[in-house]
Amino acid sequence: MTDQQLHVPRGGAARGPYALDIDPERAGWTHCSLRVLDLGPGGTHHLTTGDSEWILLPLTGGCTVLVDGLGIELLGRDGVFGGVTDFAYLPRDAHAQIASGAGGRFALAGAKCERRLPARYGPAPEVPVEARGSGRCAREVRNFAAADTFACDRLIAVEVVTPGGNWSSYPPHKHDEHLPGKEAELEEIYYFEIDGDGLGYQRVSPSRPGGADLLAEVRGGDAVLVPDGWHGPSIAQPGHAMYYLNVMAGPGEEREWKIRFHPGHRTEGYR
Repeated sequence: MTDQQLHVPRGGAARGPYALDIDPERAGWTHCSLRVLDLGPGGTHHLTTGDSEWILLPLTGGCTVLVDGLGIELLGRDGVFGGVTDFAYLPRDAHAQIASGAGGRFALAGAKCERRLPARYGPAPEVPVEARGSGRCAREVRNFAAADTFACDRLIAVEVVTPGGNWSSYPPHKHDEHLPGKEAELEEIYYFEIDGDGLGYQRVSPSRPGGADLLAEVRGGDAVLVPDGWHGPSIAQPGHAMYYLNVMAGPGEEREWKIRFHPGHRTEGYR
């Protein structure tokens, strides 16, 4: 992939009702998807999940979703910098109706999968929040659908908030090989929001000849695709906190997040 294909500026992958619509065909891989849906006040959206499982995650605002005869009310949040949110799991081979009285912006993180798990509500108070790193590498990780916190078939998804001036996704790490007990093969999408009119930077460096290679200036609404390679750091402009949603999935038999850190960077106090 070229730099242009790896970095998706805001509006660069809009389609139909979605401000962002990245599926395996567009990304050139096999499992991972991300959509961002904007609903105006009183707006309604119908989603056919197909061969993928999805998590409906409010970015701004709240909504209700009807799926498999189950009605789920998501209180949502004022914005991604305001804390964790509740969310809904939507199984494959289902039809869902999403409605928002006040309107809002909603992420749909998806992964092609085999098992059909039940539709469920994810309460905000049950989301594990982790303080990771220290000093200028301190950041907050919200493990709402990490591999060991919420049951999915393939999908792994977390949120990260990096204070202005800090580095996250550091040390550079990768998960592009299947090495039992050491590394899992996972595709990944980063979706960014920046507090205020700020910016950030995202680095992806090759882990193999001809591999992914990117240094991009990112702004709110941008996405970065990581098909392979060492990814990190993610750097937030001083005075402007950076948020990103990480969506991951891969072909491994086990749903697990196993990574290797770049051997050229020390990890103490950072990871």
